[in-house]
Amino acid sequence: MAPNPVTAAPARQPSDRPLRGEPVARTVFTGLPARYDRLAYLLSFGQDRRWRRAVVDHAAAASPGLVLDVATGPAGIALAVASRTGADVVGVDLNEPMLRAGLARIRRPGQRGRVRVAAGRADQLPFADATFDAVTFSYLLRYVDDPAATVAEMARVLRPGGTLACLEFNVPPQPAWRAAWWCYTRLALPVLGGITGGLAWYRVGRFLGPSISVHYRQHPLRSQVADWQAAGLTEVGTELMSLGGGLVMWGRKAGDGDDQQGRGS
Repeated sequence: MAPNPVTAAPARQPSDRPLRGEPVARTVFTGLPARYDRLAYLLSFGQDRRWRRAVVDHAAAASPGLVLDVATGPAGIALAVASRTGADVVGVDLNEPMLRAGLARIRRPGQRGRVRVAAGRADQLPFADATFDAVTFSYLLRYVDDPAATVAEMARVLRPGGTLACLEFNVPPQPAWRAAWWCYTRLALPVLGGITGGLAWYRVGRFLGPSISVHYRQHPLRSQVADWQAAGLTEVGTELMSLGGGLVMWGRKAGDGDDQQGRGS
């Protein structure tokens, strides 16, 4: 499929109001860009790469020519999508140090497809309606004021028939694994972060576990599926990864005549 031009959305006025999670994204994660992927690997018990491959699989199934990766960080998923599909990929993130780390990776020789990055907010994307064949995001919704509105904004820039796919941390539903996850995220993770990455990693280790728990208390998975459906996505699917510590979610933007329905797997 030939890539579409990336066009700016007309008359969208940016807000000066910071996102709820913007202080975290701009401050807590400052100093981590070069080691961000290692932190995700640590928190996921080494499963993060497998989770990312699942997201890339869903994006690739759309045979995209143009892809948007939101909360791209150091461009890990953006580069993986470009390598897998040959698509042009645009990555956006509000953390500029993360984007600079991504630029260094993008400039390495031998990359398939073209990856570009830009600063931007997930809830106010600077693109026209129906621009992208696929949209991906990872570890995002805990940092926005209104997850449902943010999903709707990402669906807005997705063409009808295109795929939205994401990766998020999750709270394991099985009680024994949930208890082990709680002990790991509250006790072991901050210590391991401090040992391997110093004070910055210790702070992030302290923040992450509680933030995940609070997010799912406020936004249970069933309500997230409903949010995707309300945003115009159909064939919504979910897959719990690694005993429930990760969540991969995907859906297709409905076209005329589509019925919207969710399905967990």
